[in-house]
Amino acid sequence: MNTAEKMTVRFEKDAGIATLTLDRPDRLNAMADPMWDALYEHLGKIATDEEVRAVILTGAGRAFCSGGDVTGMAQSDIISGRARSKRRHRTITALYTLEKPVIAAVRGPVYGIGNALALACDLILASDTAKFSMAFKKVGVVPDGGAIFFLTQYLGIAKAKELVYTARTVAAQEAKELGLVARVVPDDKLEAEARALAKDLAESATYALALAKKMFQSMYVPTLEQLLEMETLASGIVRLTHDHKEGVAAFRDKRPPKFLGK
Repeated sequence: MNTAEKMTVRFEKDAGIATLTLDRPDRLNAMADPMWDALYEHLGKIATDEEVRAVILTGAGRAFCSGGDVTGMAQSDIISGRARSKRRHRTITALYTLEKPVIAAVRGPVYGIGNALALACDLILASDTAKFSMAFKKVGVVPDGGAIFFLTQYLGIAKAKELVYTARTVAAQEAKELGLVARVVPDDKLEAEARALAKDLAESATYALALAKKMFQSMYVPTLEQLLEMETLASGIVRLTHDHKEGVAAFRDKRPPKFLGK
């Protein structure tokens, strides 16, 4: 199997439920550009497939998503970085606005932009192995994928700031207590529990749920689109900094970064 084949998103459909699986287990499902494209294409097809009435988003192997693909970050300039942001943003928006209930079934690391992917779903079902971290500062970047938007809606500004500024790891049970996670289940029950919940949703009045979803989304100011545009501008600037380059180098060298604040 070549590298391109490993960086993909699998699609399965059965009994009205579509399952999308981030499939790069050797890298803990770190999101590379081909995966963003594949996920976007699958979401587009699901949006117009009347047979699909509920969706599960999960990850292959022992992680949901360890964040963005750090290996390509240092090569991006402000123009290519903006293009890559747009690629991520169209996918996050498609996931967030999909007029069908979406369950994130997560285990292991949910780091960086993996948080945005999970929080863009309607409900998060977590294995007891799940651990969440807004790890963006560790490579000297601002949170992306709408992570600040989603986290603030869930937790309020004060708690969202604490998690972003510290980048600390939040275990599954604490995530449930904070309200990020709907339910925590034993790791070996995650798929079965997600499937059971998706079946219940798929057999319900899904058009009514789609309208309710729009009503929830109409409550938020600023909109996701406004936040994503600001995020794109900030991301383009921060990727030119010393600290971002140092963060990427430290990640590659497996050493603590030495940030200078510039």
